[in-house]
Amino acid sequence: MSDRTFIRHTVFFSARDKADVGRIVEGLSMLAAIPHSRTFEVVENSQVDALSSEVDVVVYAEFDDAAALAAYKAHPIYQQAIDVVRPLRDLRIAADF
Repeated sequence: MSDRTFIRHTVFFSARDKADVGRIVEGLSMLAAIPHSRTFEVVENSQVDALSSEVDVVVYAEFDDAAALAAYKAHPIYQQAIDVVRPLRDLRIAADF
């Protein structure tokens, strides 16, 4: 068990068309302009695990608390990023811990 007091937010995406991975990264990178996270990264999955190649892009962010995560999701840029990425993606799996 950890005594950490912040929330880790991790989201995994797969592209419908692998040619769109760069556009997905660009769209998700818009989220970096939202001020509520203490750490924010968007990375293309290196896919070095030979048993799993479903995930193309990963978003990783840390938030001080649930209120900061909610404020991040309520920010207008969040919806703008969704509008760009949703038509290009297939899989989206999020985990908050």
